[in-house]
Amino acid sequence: MNAPQPAQPHAHLSPDAIYPFDARGIAKRFRHAAIFGALDALTTGETMRFVNDHDPLPLLQQLRARYGELVEIAYRHRGADGVMIDFIRG
Repeated sequence: MNAPQPAQPHAHLSPDAIYPFDARGIAKRFRHAAIFGALDALTTGETMRFVNDHDPLPLLQQLRARYGELVEIAYRHRGADGVMIDFIRG
């Protein structure tokens, strides 16, 4: 019988991991700070899958100004019922 291997730090995290972020459940006054904090926590190759009830155009401008090419913005769904956007950390 093989002995158990010691756990690797963050071994459960894949470099291509997708982390859900549902902005609809966050108070409006905290949303942008929470989004920036979540994006700051991502490492290269990780994705935050953002869901919201509207298209956050002012937020996207702020993200482009703050992160530039470090975060790719990719719409997965865009409709009257809301949006799903992948923010991919480069």
